[in-house]
Amino acid sequence: MEPTLLLFVILFASFTQGVAGFGLGLVAMPFIIEPLGVQPSTSLIALIALICRIVLIIVYRESINVKVVTRLTIASILALPIGVLVLQRLDSVLVLALLGMVVSGYALYALLNLRLPAVAHPRWAYGFGFVSGLLSGAYNTGGPPIVMYGTSRRWGPAEFKSNIQGLGLFNSIVVIALHFVAHDYTPDVWQHFWVTLPAVLLGLLLGIGAARYINPMLFRRLILLMLLVVGLTLIF
Repeated sequence: MEPTLLLFVILFASFTQGVAGFGLGLVAMPFIIEPLGVQPSTSLIALIALICRIVLIIVYRESINVKVVTRLTIASILALPIGVLVLQRLDSVLVLALLGMVVSGYALYALLNLRLPAVAHPRWAYGFGFVSGLLSGAYNTGGPPIVMYGTSRRWGPAEFKSNIQGLGLFNSIVVIALHFVAHDYTPDVWQHFWVTLPAVLLGLLLGIGAARYINPMLFRRLILLMLLVVGLTLIF
């Protein structure tokens, strides 16, 4: 993959994360998974996600709901090893198709404004957290289930962003540890990480600043349309 293209993808994905509070893996993975390979891509995005989440937790720390994050995290951590194992066992073509289904499926769900009914019981967090852990372990795309859960619980914008980062921080640490055990952090992965780190920080900080001025609904719809096209391309 051309270094310039990789930098642009990571810059834009980090910008999206800064604006919306999630989306790093959803935006970056479809573009880098074929040229870099499945394992290098997931390993790289896990490292980048850790940096993004640390920064965002600092920014939104006052709005985090510790009880909610704890429930989501417990279930998610149980599912993470399963997701990583699935990634290692499946054929790369099937992995790409499944990733495309996740990305395009979420894009359609969000574009059609399908709203889940309000979830009253907090124990639903365990189910959504488990699915998020599976997707995080396999593709670093654990955001959609948490977005759906947050929507059904009617979280406000600040609580939404802070809770996602709280869960994502623990997910990133566990995913990185699992990739270390699997010896996925090769010299090439570390080189990609250090090369893209300035783009990560720049995109993230620009996104955090721009979130105050960008029309969030317009930005969200543009991203979702892009994800829909990319997801369908991966499937077909």
